[in-house]
Amino acid sequence: MSAHCQLTGVKPVFGNNVSHSHRRTRRRWNPNIHQRRYWLPSEGRFVRLTLSARAIRTIDKIGIERAVARIRARGERI
Repeated sequence: MSAHCQLTGVKPVFGNNVSHSHRRTRRRWNPNIHQRRYWLPSEGRFVRLTLSARAIRTIDKIGIERAVARIRARGERI
């Protein structure tokens, strides 16, 4: 499972760990990704989405139909 959100498009970001002596090593911050299954009434089927925690809250707010429309507008296949 790739660490990116299908709704918001959030991906891992990269930076440095900085030690006490100020030596720098590379690290990455992963988004809080979950797999969720939603019922899509217009198509009469379930869809499985890879979402960040923020995107799950967005779907709770705007609804699954509008969220799927946004994902398809970004060019992703569901």
